[in-house]
Amino acid sequence: MARDPAQYIARNLPVRPVPHLPGIRLYMAVPESGVWRLARNGNPPYWAWCWPGGLALAQYIAANPGCVAGRTVLDLGTGSGLVAIAAALAGARRVLACDIDPVALAAARRNADLNQAAIETLNEDLLEGPPPDTDIVLAGDVFYDAGLASRMLPFLRRCRSAGVDVLVGDIGRADLPREALSELAAYPVSEFGEGLSAGQRFASVFGLALDI
Repeated sequence: MARDPAQYIARNLPVRPVPHLPGIRLYMAVPESGVWRLARNGNPPYWAWCWPGGLALAQYIAANPGCVAGRTVLDLGTGSGLVAIAAALAGARRVLACDIDPVALAAARRNADLNQAAIETLNEDLLEGPPPDTDIVLAGDVFYDAGLASRMLPFLRRCRSAGVDVLVGDIGRADLPREALSELAAYPVSEFGEGLSAGQRFASVFGLALDI
């Protein structure tokens, strides 16, 4: 791994506008970036690309800033920091970007600085703990496999039962718990750096119902 991930990101990843959100720019990987030098414990540097659920959530926030304005926000599994940045720019009072990968958090801080967005970061796995002290949880692309989904849904339900709003962004993966969610909106997305020429796809934003 590169000795200083934040410095490597700034030197080797070009700054690009986010698809469908040109007001936000991110350091994004291209083939010549050598981004795999920042892989951690064999895990891909997933934070170096825009994921569809995060793109949908960021578009939803831009279209509906009242969902975060003046509120405390937790961006769970922040990756690049896109959703956290969108929330900060929409007027959130405090934004906490959480991820288990410290390199992702280094990228999120770089991207936040690039967009003059105030965020805080947390390197912690929250899923087995109590609901966090926040007004809303934003969870993009957190149901990408069965193992994670089996831990994620109980945590989000605990949050919802504690009075915390929960928004989920997803492209419709097999492990998405649709029975617990209500679709609020759908947005065009581009996966993993694909341009619009790769074909139009849509990802949705869902609200988590109160488990009665």
